[in-house]
Amino acid sequence: MPRSVTLFTGQWADLPLTKLAPLAKKLGYDGVELACWGDHFDVDAAASSAKYIKEKWELLQDNGLTCFAVSNHLVGQAVCDLIDERHKAILAPDVWGDGDPEGVRRRAAKKLMLTAKAARRFFDAKPGATKGAPVVVNGFTGSSIWHSIYAFPPTSQAYWDAGFADFGKRFAPILAEFDKQNANFALEVHPTEIAFDIASAERALAAVKGHKRFGFNYDPSHLGYQGVDYVKFIRTFGPRIFHAHMKDVWWGHGNGEAGVFGGHTNFGDARRFWDFRSVGRGDINFEEIIVALNDVNYTGPLSVEWEDIRMDREHGAAESCAFLRKLDFARSQIAFDAAFDKENQ
Repeated sequence: MPRSVTLFTGQWADLPLTKLAPLAKKLGYDGVELACWGDHFDVDAAASSAKYIKEKWELLQDNGLTCFAVSNHLVGQAVCDLIDERHKAILAPDVWGDGDPEGVRRRAAKKLMLTAKAARRFFDAKPGATKGAPVVVNGFTGSSIWHSIYAFPPTSQAYWDAGFADFGKRFAPILAEFDKQNANFALEVHPTEIAFDIASAERALAAVKGHKRFGFNYDPSHLGYQGVDYVKFIRTFGPRIFHAHMKDVWWGHGNGEAGVFGGHTNFGDARRFWDFRSVGRGDINFEEIIVALNDVNYTGPLSVEWEDIRMDREHGAAESCAFLRKLDFARSQIAFDAAFDKENQ
């Protein structure tokens, strides 16, 4: 069977789930990847209330939807970041607190650990699911060294080593809790995170000593415009790909005024070198991605993270779902030339 196609709800958090769920079904989706903001997935409620979880699954089932992962990118971003006023806009008051940077980072780490428990309880209650099976939490990590990525005065490897060590130290207890809950943390490799390409992803893995609970939420859109081989990423980290976002991007289409770093322009500015596009409308070769995902035996969902500032989102989400359904296919269970053998005839 082809993979399930789901919709990441993060970019739809302005809609309550009671409105988004029937819309997602109407747009053609099998399920949703629930964001831990808006009213889509309340970590505290899911960690403590069986009633909340029951009602959430009833809402999804009533609309013919399922769920394979929850995502807590906003909290994860604050775990390792250099905290400033921008974080206040994306964090809940109980995580932001008084805004003291180290306090924010520690509260964010605790909330991310709680997310593992909440996901465990939520997916154990999934109708028809095997209780105790591994669950997935997608997210960000933030980074104490992203700001130094292309800096003057020059940045030494010792400086970057310290940043990866900081990440390893902060995520060690988080991954221990994820292991306790039989949950996998899937980092969306992305500029501003501790890992943003293949080389830094390998370094991040080393920083957590190859912890089995640390892997990736694959998203080609954050790799392509950087010049990173987004298909090689799949083949490099195969078993570590716990989840997959389907998002497109185009690059090389600006007027030469704003480069890869964006020129402090907004998305949709015609001067930009790159912009996110609706799935199938950009420069990502999804045919190669599907083949590679099959080759590494990825059987999870294809989750559309819809971001295209130039297109109506309902049109784009419906089009993206249809595009992936037409493109995706199950891996063959037989060798095509096996029938040449007389014993198989």
